[in-house]
This record gives sequence, structure tokens and C-alpha cells, in this order.
Amino acid sequence: MSDKGDSATFDPDFKGPIADRSSRKRRRRRRNELPHLDRGCTDVLCCIIFILFIIGYILLGLIAWVHGDPRRVVYPTDSKGHFCGQKGTPNENKSILFYFNILSCTSPSVLINLQCPTTQICVSKCPEKFLTYLEMQFPYKINNSSWAYYSQFCKSPITRPAKSLSEIVMNDDCPTAIFPSKPFLHRCFPDFSTKNGTLTVGNKTTFEDGTGQIRSTMELRAAASNINKILDAKAIGMRVFEDYATTWYWILIGLTIAMLLSWMFLLLLRFIAGLLFWVFVLGVIGIIGYGIWHCHQEYSNPQHPNSHLTIYDIGFRTDIRMYLQLKQTWFAFMVILCILEVLVILVLIFLRTRIRVSIALLKEGSKAIGYVPSTLIYPVLTFFFLSICICYWAVTAVYLATSGVPIYQIVTPGGQCKHDNRTCNPAIFNKTGISKACPGAQCNFAFYGGNSLYHQHITTFQMFNLFVFLWLINFVIALGQCALAGAFASYYWALKKPDDIPPHPLFTAFGRAIRYHTGSLAFGSLILALIQMFRITLEYLEKCLKVSRRPQCKTCWLSGPEEMGIIPQAGASSAVAPDNQNNISKFLQQCLKCCLWCLEKLVRFLNRNAYVMIAIYGKNFCRSARDAFDLLLRNILKVVVMDKVTDFVLVLGKLLVAGCIGVLAFLLFTQRISIIIQGPTSLNYYWIPLLTVVIGSYLVAHGFFSVYAMCIDTIFICFLEDLERNDGSTERPYYTNQSLLKTLKAKGTRTKKQ
Repeated sequence: MSDKGDSATFDPDFKGPIADRSSRKRRRRRRNELPHLDRGCTDVLCCIIFILFIIGYILLGLIAWVHGDPRRVVYPTDSKGHFCGQKGTPNENKSILFYFNILSCTSPSVLINLQCPTTQICVSKCPEKFLTYLEMQFPYKINNSSWAYYSQFCKSPITRPAKSLSEIVMNDDCPTAIFPSKPFLHRCFPDFSTKNGTLTVGNKTTFEDGTGQIRSTMELRAAASNINKILDAKAIGMRVFEDYATTWYWILIGLTIAMLLSWMFLLLLRFIAGLLFWVFVLGVIGIIGYGIWHCHQEYSNPQHPNSHLTIYDIGFRTDIRMYLQLKQTWFAFMVILCILEVLVILVLIFLRTRIRVSIALLKEGSKAIGYVPSTLIYPVLTFFFLSICICYWAVTAVYLATSGVPIYQIVTPGGQCKHDNRTCNPAIFNKTGISKACPGAQCNFAFYGGNSLYHQHITTFQMFNLFVFLWLINFVIALGQCALAGAFASYYWALKKPDDIPPHPLFTAFGRAIRYHTGSLAFGSLILALIQMFRITLEYLEKCLKVSRRPQCKTCWLSGPEEMGIIPQAGASSAVAPDNQNNISKFLQQCLKCCLWCLEKLVRFLNRNAYVMIAIYGKNFCRSARDAFDLLLRNILKVVVMDKVTDFVLVLGKLLVAGCIGVLAFLLFTQRISIIIQGPTSLNYYWIPLLTVVIGSYLVAHGFFSVYAMCIDTIFICFLEDLERNDGSTERPYYTNQSLLKTLKAKGTRTKKQ
């Protein structure tokens, strides 16, 4: 066959020029290739590597399951490394963790060591009143009931308070004071309340800490600031839970209606796609025109006496309203809007043919989904696979994090001991000289670890867990894209639609992708996973650098303003250079992050189109990606127009579905339509279920429209391939339908359907 078929007989602008001879040869070779035929396994090496990684991932999960113990996350651990509330242990009935001196949690070392430098024991209940050790010694001779209550918060049972306060503090047998607390997350935290706008604990604003000092509730709040915020939100959380318990079935009804609306919208796009687009475009032109008219009115009829001034006359002002009083400002706005209006009109004039083609392809995509409706169910399968991957990754990460034996470290209240953060043995710690060298030092539980080869590489295993998780997530998405592309390609390349569409096209395409193209899908997913892993590593290193740049905490809270850098010291001018270096490094980091983000978006786009070519021709990933890139590059202008028109229609559809369901939910939850239907009447926050319905409806619509977007991309690439492989002659007629050919003004051509 001659190469004349490569040039469109009906629209010379529709096909891009052939870049070089190799591109012409590839196009001639693909012309003789029929879709879906002569398939073989592609990228076998990558498939083998992918399977080996999955086997290693499964083995890692089994090893982590053997060594890990998720109870270490569920149950709190005392200073001896024992679980609180674990059955079959002495702490079975003591499920709450109690801090001897929670005020020490304000120490800056907490942020560094992630441990509060105070003794922690398991108790059955939290203290309910203010008591100090000194207050217990005197009443004990008359009535020992108070001491019986106080002694339950000591390390071991003590019959009477015979020891002095200094001995208690030195041996750390009992807390110096207790105060009203409540359990939260199985830990005792101060029972904060607000009385007349004042923060109180047990109706007190001050209390004695047991050492003769008067402390305020604000110090307690500083010790448990983050937990206090959670405690304040606990009541709100309960109300939100009540609202969900009342409205859950209405939420399900709303999501079901959203699913039906999304399905109807996709089916109706064949009739309303053009109407939606042109109404929007005319609306944009009208809005810009109104803006031009308004700017002209403000320019012609100034309302302010200073309107004759120029921007140069008034200079820089923080009040923007000053600029709106000038004629020059409105003239500039009018010029900008006029230029924008002209650009929009010119784009519509010169790209009108491509816009009509894009709208026709949108209608064709809607028709394809109507003939292959099973594709609308596929997002449920993708969600199922993604849920499995996420759950396995989370469980493996928890088991890896809880692997090992208890590791104890030395902690001191001030964090200034030379032995601080060193490992220790609690059984012999009191016999060493560390407690004398560092008064108040304790050997407390820190984390779980070990010295074996497995425990030394826990961080490496966590990184491997994350990497394979990213690989699997991208593979599941790639599998869905390739399966959907195969189903819609079967529709496009059918000789007579819908009679020649093969039975069960989605199931067939899914099996074909698994059987022949697992390696190619794994190859494309691997590239994305590497980029994402590099981005995550960069984010982690950036956070580590931010922490390392901060001043040492143990000096910040003790130093004056000069030491902290608030007041410049003499000879500190040399610090300007490091600041400039930090600014440059931050700028380079942001540039690198931006480049990686753009690279990920580009690879996603190329992979998506490569999967379409794999579904059509069954070639390996590299060749499919090259062919897809060449095809799109030759039609770059059509690709841009098609992408933007599709994005607009899909976003409009999502907003339409979510907006309709949101309006109905608002009317229902606010009792605006109680005459028609009786909704829930006792909601604390009606906007919580309302937002849930709106966001859920948007996600449901996104799931449906993602199928539609894949359909459009597949039909678009098939359409471009059809135009390059065929010329509309009797020997090589087009596979597309008559309506699209009419849009292209291709009268006189014949299709295989004819």
C-alpha cells in the first residue's frame, strides 16, 4: 500500500506532519497490525522481579508477624516495660498508665526522647482528689484510710508512710502529689475544666506539688497541652458520633442517589456534552464582556475627586481601595479584559474544528459506556484491591514497629546528664553510680528493639514495606487502566457496533492484561514508585533538617534573649552568610520538589497512554510508551484541546452531582422539606453529615467519571490510530462511526459499519 493513506483526504489540518523517516516506518508497520492479535508475554524480566518482590513482601509480613506484638500499640507500657491491662499478668486489672510527676513532661527532653522523664506505673483508676505525701504522714496516725487510697499510686504496696519526703523522691517509690485526673487513651491526664472563663483542675487554679511549691493549672496544661486539645474535642466527637448514628441510612441513600445521577449523567453526555461546553464558553465570554463594560463605566464616570491621579503619584499603598479610586486602574483592567476577550474568541475561531471533534468524542465515549456498562462496576474492584494493599501495608508497619524486646534508657529531669539516653538495665541500675552522678536519673522503658540482624535493619524493612506498597498501589491502578482500555478498544475496533463487540469485553481485557502484560504494567508502576519514593525521602530529609536547625531545647528555655538569638550579640554579623545559605538551600529544595512533582505528573500521563497502546497492540512497555508519545506529539494541539474539554465536562459533572445531592441533604437535615419527607430532627451539627454526603457524592462521581475519562482517552488514541492507519477508502475504511465523520466533514467516506 502507498503512503498516501497517511494524509487525511478530508481534513489536512487534522494530521500532524511526519517528523522523520523512522516515524513513517513505525506508522506503516502499525497499519498492518490488528488490535488484540498475536499477543505474547511482555517485559518478562520485570514480571519476574515483581513476583520476587511480592514473595519477599509476603515473607517480610510473616517475619514481622512472628516478631511483632501489636499489643504494644494497644496497651500502654510502664517504666518496667510491662503492659497495662494485659490478661494473665499482675497488671491485668490495672489498665491505665499513671505518671508520677506529669509536670516533668514539660521538659524539652520530651521532644527529643519522645518519653516523659518520670516514673510510670499501671493503676486501676486515676486519682480523683488533691493529696500530697506530706499530707498523708500526719493523718495516718489517726486514720489510715487516706493512706490506703494514696498508696495505690505507689510502685509497690507500702503499709505506712514511714519514709521521709527526700527518701521518697530519691527512691522514687511514690509520687510526691496526686491531683484529679481522668483516663484518656488508657492514660491519666489532668481533669481540666473551665469555670467562669478560668482553667481549673478539681475546682482549683493552684495546688501544691508535694515539694512545698505552689503550682498553677496552666503548668499542668503546658505538660499535657496536646492531650488537652484532644480532651476538649472528645465531647464534640461524641456528638458527631451521635449525628452519624442518626443519619447513617440517609447518608447511604444520598450516596446511592449520587451513583444513579452519575450513571445517568454519563449516559446523557451523548446529548448534552456540546450544550454544556458552549453554554459555559458563552457564559465566560459574557462575564468578561460585563467586566469590560463595568470598567468602562468606572473609567468614564469617576466617582472620586482623586481619580485623575496616577499610580506613580500615590506610590505604594497597603490599602487596595486607594488604587480602585483611580481612572488609570480601571483603564488597565479594561485593557486586560479586552485582550482576554479577544484571545478567547480567537481560540474558539481557530480551534472550532478541534473543539467539535472533542465534543463528538465525548459523545462517543458516552455511547461506549452504554454498550459496555460493566465498566462502571470496575472502580469497586479497584477499591477492593487498594484496600487490601493499604491494610497489608499498615499491619506490616505496625508489626515491624513493635518488633523486639524492651529497651531501657537513662532519663533525667533536666536532660543535662552525660549518661542521658544511654541504654541501661533496670535490675541493676540502682547499684550503679549513675544515680549519684546524675541526681534524679531513672532507667525507664524507651522503645522496642534488639541487637539481632533483624532488629538492626527494622528501618530498612520499613522502607522496603513502603516501597513495595507504592509499587502495588500503582500496579493496581495500572491494571485497572489497561483493563478498561482493552474493553473500550474492543468497542472501537468492532466492525459493526454493537453486534461485533466481543462478549464480556471487560473480563476478557482484564484476563488478557494479567496473562500477557503483568510485566509491562509492573514496569510502568515501578517507575512511578521510584519517583514517589524519592519524593517521600526528600520530604523526610527536609523535616529532619528542620529539626536539626532548631536550637537545642535544653539551652533555649534556660538562656536569655541574647543566647537565643533574639537580641544580636557583638560580632554576630558573620551569621548573615549562613542565613543566606539556608535561604538558597530552601529555594533549591522547593525547586527540586516542584521538578519531581512535574516529573511524576508527566510519567503518569505517559504511562496512562502507554497502557492504552498495550491494550490495543500488546507490545512491551517501552515500545508502547514510545508509540503513544509519538502519536500524541504528532497531534499535540488536538491532545491539549481534548484534555481541557474533557476535564471541563468531568469537573462540571462532579460538581453537578455533588451539588444536587448537597442541596437535597441540606433541605433534609435542616427540616426545610419536612412537609414532603421527615428527616432527622435531633442533630447536634447538621453540617457534619451534610459534608459527608457532599464529599462522598463527589468521590462516587469521581469513581464513575474516572472510567469515563479512561474511555475518552482510549477512544481518542484509537481514533488517531484509525486516522493514521486508514484513509476512508474501500480497502481501508475508518472504524469510527458516521456522526464523528460528519463532524470531521468526511462526506463520501465509507466505514466498515456501512
